[in-house]
Amino acid sequence: MGLVQVATNTVTSGVAQVDLVGITTDDVYMITLSGVNLSTDQDLFSRVLKSSSPDTTSNYDGADKTLRSDTTFGNSAYLNQDHFFLDYLGDGVDEMGNMIFYLYNFNNSSEFSFLTIESSCVDNANPTLKGRNGGQVHTVASASDGLYFFNDASNQIEAGTFTLYRVV
Repeated sequence: MGLVQVATNTVTSGVAQVDLVGITTDDVYMITLSGVNLSTDQDLFSRVLKSSSPDTTSNYDGADKTLRSDTTFGNSAYLNQDHFFLDYLGDGVDEMGNMIFYLYNFNNSSEFSFLTIESSCVDNANPTLKGRNGGQVHTVASASDGLYFFNDASNQIEAGTFTLYRVV
């Protein structure tokens, strides 16, 4: 397996969202998030991009298993939301998240776009190390050209490197 970098965005000061656009073929794509930090302890979300615009409809489903260093594992699932849930991230210097996504059917206008997610996050306030594995699907048969990352409207993404690759 090889990777061809399609787009990257490095955040060094607060921004409301990060867009990764550039899915133009039927190949599998991979997104990495490295060192992501938010302005407050908060959930990080994403939406698919349709012609570079976030789809805000309630067509997002997902399920995952979370492994935690401070307690037992947990299972979660959701249906018909207006975004994908990615993970709960911290706001401290040593609190950050790293994630890998594999994106499937994003360029296919007759199939649902879906992805797998693997994440690891550190929360020093508790302290806790978390790992999450799961899958998410956008239940609309239409082409998507990327992902849009955001959190609560009043908070910001403070740091991190967001990169889109085509798997070859």
